[in-house]
Amino acid sequence: MTALFALATSLLWGLADFGGGLLTRRSPALTVVVVSQTIAAAVLGAVVVATGGWSEAGPRLWFAFAAGLVGPVAMIAFYRALALGPMGVVSPLATLSVAVPVSVGLFLGERPGPTQVTGIAVAVTGVVLAGGPRLGGACVQRRTILLTLVAALGFGTVFALIAEASTTVTGLFLALFVQRVTNVAAGGIALFASVRRGTEALPEGGFPWASLPALAFVGLADVAANGTYSVAARHGPVMVAAVLASFYPVVTALAARGFLRERLLGVQAAGAGLALVGTVLLATGQVY
Repeated sequence: MTALFALATSLLWGLADFGGGLLTRRSPALTVVVVSQTIAAAVLGAVVVATGGWSEAGPRLWFAFAAGLVGPVAMIAFYRALALGPMGVVSPLATLSVAVPVSVGLFLGERPGPTQVTGIAVAVTGVVLAGGPRLGGACVQRRTILLTLVAALGFGTVFALIAEASTTVTGLFLALFVQRVTNVAAGGIALFASVRRGTEALPEGGFPWASLPALAFVGLADVAANGTYSVAARHGPVMVAAVLASFYPVVTALAARGFLRERLLGVQAAGAGLALVGTVLLATGQVY
């Protein structure tokens, strides 16, 4: 069951990332985040009411609130990176979010074993190679790499916070609802400020109503992925769930290749692959 739900998480996250990045190429990232998360919050609100999740309210929800503040920053950075650079490079680099729980462990006195030390070295090498030059063309923009690393840091922080936000399934629904409502509020404020500065909130031609199903899919797939990951972690070793769930960049890269015909140079593909391998090593290594 752990493997099944963790692989489902990879599929859902990978497709959500692909959809979000694709939508951001036609609409502002803030708009994509606010609309998709609003739809997700509405659906989660109905689920909370139906399951009686309000009974799980307590101090732990502050973790969900904090995750909701960090989440929009990570998603906006990630979607902008996907819009600027090749998805086959950006998505694997975002899996470096696993470095956050590793850092938390170090802060608490844990020490990485040889596997994790190797993972750090491999991941850093992957970051450098993934931003390497294209033969006959421009390199992947430094801004794209920076945005991706900001997103990875944000995602890792969200994962750590949301893990502390609930201890039951109904509590998880409530925590995710609080997180999404906070996402919408924070993203809405940022969108309002952006419009006040003169940035367009909508693409030419007005709101892309034809994209509404895709926006709904992005928001709901992200929520569903959080749910399947939680189930996977509850029914088996968390490390196994984390490693299998980290395969979502493969889904994004395959979708980009299948739908967008993206092609990478060997050095960039190798860098993206090394980043993914480094992530797996970081997640599976033992600490002492």
